[in-house]
Amino acid sequence: MKAVIQRVLDANLKVDGKLISEIGFGYVIFLGVEKGDMQEQADYMIKKIPSLRICEDENGKINKSILDVKGEILLVSQFTLCANASHGNRPDFLSAEVPDKANETYLYVAEGIKKQGVPVKLGVFGADMKICQTNDGPFTIILEKKPE
Repeated sequence: MKAVIQRVLDANLKVDGKLISEIGFGYVIFLGVEKGDMQEQADYMIKKIPSLRICEDENGKINKSILDVKGEILLVSQFTLCANASHGNRPDFLSAEVPDKANETYLYVAEGIKKQGVPVKLGVFGADMKICQTNDGPFTIILEKKPE
């Protein structure tokens, strides 16, 4: 499982021109679910993301979590994070989980993070989404948890 976490001042997500989700300060997280990912990988993301200290404190130091700053998350499923571009010029997505299982895992992660106390807004699984975000920093973290 892979997550690209970008700290943002605000973000919104539209499908077919219709506003679906919108957040203020927080994270836009792109989540890629790979074949073989189990509950262990999802639980790692659920535990790790809210506790990451990647927000500034009152002294401008990167020392606070999203819980500390009462931020929000826009969580977007993104199978393209599972791309293999090591051969040729056209990536394959063979390591991406099948859609039904990927969506189930995506929703499980969203619900788990909500239970940690962070408001989570969602994208539309499988849709052609348009995302506007104002990156803060920019500050981007990549988390990856492979099956053991």
